[in-house]
Amino acid sequence: MNLRAGYPFWLIKDGLPFNYPALSQHKKTDVVVMGGGISGALAAWQLLKHGINCIVVDARTIGLGSSCASTALLQYEIDTPLCELQHKVGLNNAVRSYHLCRESIEELGDIAKEIGFTDFEYKQSLYYAAYKKDVKFIREEFAIRKQHGFKVSLLDEVEIKKTFDFTAPAAILSKDGAQTNAYQFAHQLLQAGIKKGLIVYDRTNITHISHQQKKVVLTTETGFTITAKKLVYATGYEVLKYIRKPIVKLLSTFATISEHIEAERPFWNKDVLIWNTADPYLYMRTTKDNRILVGGRDENFYSPAKRDKLIILKAKQLSADFKNLFPGLPFKSEFNWAGTFGSTKDGLPFIGTYKPLANSYFSLGFGGNGITFSKVGANIICDHVLGKHNSDANIFSFDRV
Repeated sequence: MNLRAGYPFWLIKDGLPFNYPALSQHKKTDVVVMGGGISGALAAWQLLKHGINCIVVDARTIGLGSSCASTALLQYEIDTPLCELQHKVGLNNAVRSYHLCRESIEELGDIAKEIGFTDFEYKQSLYYAAYKKDVKFIREEFAIRKQHGFKVSLLDEVEIKKTFDFTAPAAILSKDGAQTNAYQFAHQLLQAGIKKGLIVYDRTNITHISHQQKKVVLTTETGFTITAKKLVYATGYEVLKYIRKPIVKLLSTFATISEHIEAERPFWNKDVLIWNTADPYLYMRTTKDNRILVGGRDENFYSPAKRDKLIILKAKQLSADFKNLFPGLPFKSEFNWAGTFGSTKDGLPFIGTYKPLANSYFSLGFGGNGITFSKVGANIICDHVLGKHNSDANIFSFDRV
């Protein structure tokens, strides 16, 4: 599946930081993680931390799927607002989902510190009303978050202008957020894992998977096999060919990043993560090397040809969106790209077992929270492999659809 196009900034910035071999012999292990992006890397790391031997295998060069195209804003707010999610999955599950994403940001920060990965920064997050009609919604969303223990402040138009120097009728300022580089994070996790015994293969295309009563056998296009007790599917949107039920709708999203800006930081107050209530929503963040990244302008289709033709136009529109918000800040696009993402009916990921495929687990962090969902998925799957009960697993199960 063609998951991205254009010139993703992280891939240009970091290139191919590490080399991994292709599988050239038959192998056996406890767990195979299929997918070497950030989802697979987090799953493998969690398993290794609990003494479980595993192999990571990817059909591509590591990280060249969705991970290198990720804009890597880490927020506990999922694509479905909490005040709406409660009506889809129940109040308790909705609140718990939000708290799990908030906790995962802290856990990701702890992992980054443990492995010495420095491109991870805690940030506040500003969610502003794109239109006056959204003020009522912003107040409702603020109230339910505040009621359930989230560290949030409600800002009016005067406070937004004074604090952030742009105009919006209302906003929620959340304390808990972060930003990172998903592409490099995945590589660093795998490298740290290799030091603990992890085996990683890329450019190894799995053409057949046999789910048996007590094992799973994966066969490559070159005829080699990996035999494991369990298989973790962490292949993102490409997993759809293995799932018999419609669980996600594929869409196209776009991003542009500025040239390096010779200006003092922060560009705006504390360089908070910024996004809004528009549909599709506009979002922006900064990078450690003095750039501004803007994303959004999503299209309601998955068509690589149509998506790729729109990259230049979408980049111009995103640049204009930023300049409308911050006319006094310099912004000249340097790299533009497009990616594929998925939307579920309730905005939640699919994590855990899928009954038709024995001895398998899925970590499918769809939506704008793919990285935080992937950490939640890694925790749940590790518990499953260890035979432990996880009280949160039912929230994200395939049985809910």
